[in-house]
Amino acid sequence: MCDNHLDGEWYRFTGMAGDAMPTFCIPENLCGTHAPIWLNGSHPSESEGIVQRQACASFDKDCCQWNTTVAIKACPGGYYVYQLTKPSVCFHVYCGHFYDICDLMECGGTCLDTGDCICSSGTVLGPDGQTCLDENECEENNGGCSDICINLKNSHRCECAKGRFLKEDGKTCEDIEGCQNNNGGCSHSCVPFGDTYQCQCPRGLLLSEDNHACQVPVICKPSNIEVSVPKELVGGLELSLTNSSCKGTSNGTHVNINFNLKTCGTVISVVSDKIIATNLVTGMPKQTPGSNGDIIIRTSKIIIPITCDFPRLYTISEGYVPNLKNSPLEIVGRSRGTFPFSLEIFKDKDFDEPYKETKPVLKLRDSLYFGIEPLMRVNGLETLVESCYATPTSKIDEILKYYLIQDGCASDDAVKQYISKDHLAKHFQVPVFKFVGKDNKEVFLHCQILVCGATDERSRCAQGCRRRMRREADMEEETSHLSNHLLTGGPIIIDMEE
Repeated sequence: MCDNHLDGEWYRFTGMAGDAMPTFCIPENLCGTHAPIWLNGSHPSESEGIVQRQACASFDKDCCQWNTTVAIKACPGGYYVYQLTKPSVCFHVYCGHFYDICDLMECGGTCLDTGDCICSSGTVLGPDGQTCLDENECEENNGGCSDICINLKNSHRCECAKGRFLKEDGKTCEDIEGCQNNNGGCSHSCVPFGDTYQCQCPRGLLLSEDNHACQVPVICKPSNIEVSVPKELVGGLELSLTNSSCKGTSNGTHVNINFNLKTCGTVISVVSDKIIATNLVTGMPKQTPGSNGDIIIRTSKIIIPITCDFPRLYTISEGYVPNLKNSPLEIVGRSRGTFPFSLEIFKDKDFDEPYKETKPVLKLRDSLYFGIEPLMRVNGLETLVESCYATPTSKIDEILKYYLIQDGCASDDAVKQYISKDHLAKHFQVPVFKFVGKDNKEVFLHCQILVCGATDERSRCAQGCRRRMRREADMEEETSHLSNHLLTGGPIIIDMEE
């Protein structure tokens, strides 16, 4: 993310943005950006009025690689407002955090004038000696919860998996044995079935993979997400996404909403082996009767979470030239989504013009320019080219192969990587080569790409080059269940004439 839309306005941090700016160094690649901005100084008291403080952006292991001045005022309600200047470059974002300011905390019991800060229950003292940070109780012994622990500001709560219910102690979960107990965990109808039970959904809804919750039909495509809500469920409400300008349209039987990964408030996150895109469909009463004749409503509000899962690991194959149809690779995810990449061969080191209609004829010692191109630009993600190897045929399991990249490292010293304009794209240059043997005049490339969250400092992408001996076990666990789909084309003709 980038806060380049700010231009000296006054802001307050609320909701999931926290309460105020942190007054200690925030490492790079946090707060949803590359260079997070933190407050290099203390917050003022209400009597001080408007004060000026330095704000620093952290990057390249420098806590204050870039800085600016922001104005701050303490308000009577116990919160702060900030006059935020526009960052000079991307990607900078002003950070917020859940915390209380020590100077404003009321003293309980005996108060000693030592100047030391004492934090309330559920918070811990931060490194600046002034900030009381929220304590994540779920990090120790799962907060005492038998199933799921949810961290809250200054507290936490326990939840149960589908088909289980929370006992009176608020921590222990037990299996639901029938419809008489918490409706069997079903979101809608619970129907006894012999010695057990089944959850059922109203017409137009589908039973989710957990066999308990009913959900609207969702189609996850490379370029867009399609949601179809039955008209009778809408009941005269107007449906919209997190960005309320993205509204649904009725076809008589359903209200349909189409959006892509970059619009309408869609949030992208990376969890384990999946890229997860989420949004929220809400239904509110219309201000005026709609054109479809709705003049009554049957419910006051609808909230429908929308989730699409995409895999993180991709293997793509290509000859020295793309398929003449230039068809993109679409990987079907473990659950519901696809995410597209293609392997392109370019005419020069600008990486602007790929070969499309004709096959190139290259000589040995010419330069080959190739790149991994995402067909959907999504913020918050980054890619790592795990491996690239060449074969004399289009078969990916060809015995004769030559690695150009392995374990995220260049295996051939002649491989040169370029900085790409798009953070998901990867561009490389290597001298043209052929396999030994007079009949080997074709070369095919096969590349494996991993997608990670851009802010995850511990991800495989952030680690970059890592030799196999140090990572064989954990990568085997991470990738063993993922299926690979291939895109094959080419080949290039190697011109042996001098």
